[in-house]
Amino acid sequence: MAGELDGMKVAVLATDGVEQVELERPWQALEEAGAEPELVSLDGGSITMYQHIDKGDTKKVDTTVASADPEDYAALVLPGGVINGDFVRADADAVAFVKAFFEADKPVAAICHAPWVLAEADVVRGRRMTSWPSLQTDLRNAGAKWVDEEVVVDGNLVTSRNPDDLDAFSAAIVEQFAQADAGDDEDE
Repeated sequence: MAGELDGMKVAVLATDGVEQVELERPWQALEEAGAEPELVSLDGGSITMYQHIDKGDTKKVDTTVASADPEDYAALVLPGGVINGDFVRADADAVAFVKAFFEADKPVAAICHAPWVLAEADVVRGRRMTSWPSLQTDLRNAGAKWVDEEVVVDGNLVTSRNPDDLDAFSAAIVEQFAQADAGDDEDE
């Protein structure tokens, strides 16, 4: 994986309540592949990550979603966590930020409860995807074709169900982001 994403700037959108392992493991995979992930959040300062329902570590925010420009990033990762997913989907700036990646046909990856944000952004209609099982009704109601699989790739969208899927999710992120980056290089 080393070097596949050299210099690629990736937004990781999360706030308090994000599932710690779902932020840290993809972040690590991105860095190992040469990408430059940045934590974009609802507020500045730092966020408190969670380990399921217990508070975990904190992480410094690089920029707020209100001041972040989607054009500055090649891809987007949405980690899960019940609290995180609900807070992010309720923030108009965050929803607009996510929607902009789809409008620009940039790759997006979401795990666990993060697809709530995708449903709120109205970008799942007709897409095959997965999530934490309790979201399947929400996603189907938003027009998605929900499946119970470890990782699902539908065009520029990568989704997974939960922390048990992180190895497959992280590998799919690097692969899909590298393909998108190679496509961008060909266009230049």
